[in-house]
Amino acid sequence: MKITALRTVQVELPLETPIRTSIHYVESIGCVLLSMETDEVLIGEGLVWSLGTRRLDTLEAMIQSLAVKVVGRDPHEHAGLWAEMWGDVNFFGAKGITLFAIGAIDMALWDLVGKAHGLSVCRLLGQSRDRVRAYHSGGLWVSMSIDELQVQARDFLGQGYRALKMRLGKPSVAEDIERVAAVREAIGPDIDLMADANQGFTVNHAIRMGRALEPYNLVWFEEPVRAHDLAGSARVAAEIDTPIASGETEYARYGFRDMLERGSADVLMPDLERVGGITEFVKVAHMAEAFDIPVSPHVYTEQCLQLCGALHNINYSEFMPWFAPLYNESTDLVDGDLLIPDRPGLGFTFNPEAVARMRLE
Repeated sequence: MKITALRTVQVELPLETPIRTSIHYVESIGCVLLSMETDEVLIGEGLVWSLGTRRLDTLEAMIQSLAVKVVGRDPHEHAGLWAEMWGDVNFFGAKGITLFAIGAIDMALWDLVGKAHGLSVCRLLGQSRDRVRAYHSGGLWVSMSIDELQVQARDFLGQGYRALKMRLGKPSVAEDIERVAAVREAIGPDIDLMADANQGFTVNHAIRMGRALEPYNLVWFEEPVRAHDLAGSARVAAEIDTPIASGETEYARYGFRDMLERGSADVLMPDLERVGGITEFVKVAHMAEAFDIPVSPHVYTEQCLQLCGALHNINYSEFMPWFAPLYNESTDLVDGDLLIPDRPGLGFTFNPEAVARMRLE
């Protein structure tokens, strides 16, 4: 089997209600969808995404710039192809859009190999379980009132979730703590609760916040400071008892090695497009395991279920509903756990009609 072309299309997924975090205002999600065609009937699929659509042309161009490295090659050579693409982007650097492009292509390569053998990526990697605890991440935004937070938290419980994530980012510690207390009251003491500051705090503010959060028994306090401030994140982690989670804006194994060496997070959160795809995600997870550090994938619910089934130091799957309209298949939730699909490749395929509706011209 040989790769014959990389086909890309841009789509926009409007949000029903714009969302606000401590540093973002988001009205839609933009994606570049990749279809990797072969000289057989099989097609491998991958995607990259961004907040809004203004930079999709740049992402698409970077993906297409790597076509020369993969067209004409056998997708079973995915390890060698990853290394060749890594070398090819050296001039532009090993962080940023270069990794987005490698990540999309690597996803499609793994998807193809699984489809070629009629096996899920989870089985290719070596399956360790058939389900993973999920936390609902598609709500509880900073822009919501306390009443709205409580109503939505109870709604998520009614859908069957047993873990939820809310966002922090009000001007004062007291305001954020009031909101956390309200959500904890709504869901009770036995539901897992995470809080995400989306990089919005200074180190000192984050430490005060972290200490004030401790009575609420959070699973983790996510991205309390800017992602590049590994030293600051390490200071926060050392000063509070609640685990710090971070890493969604880190790139490749070397970025995560720095995080581990500095002690900047207690939970690593690789993002499939920024880390560089399936190939590099697995390396990061194994490296974290050597430090007894758990891993939780960022967004990419559908694709990352395969990783959740294979890598036993993944402790939670993030359920983000944004991308569900793109696929023919849907996720299955049972007793608060997402089931690992036992379908060939990554287990989710683009729905042509949905893609046509959301396509950008």
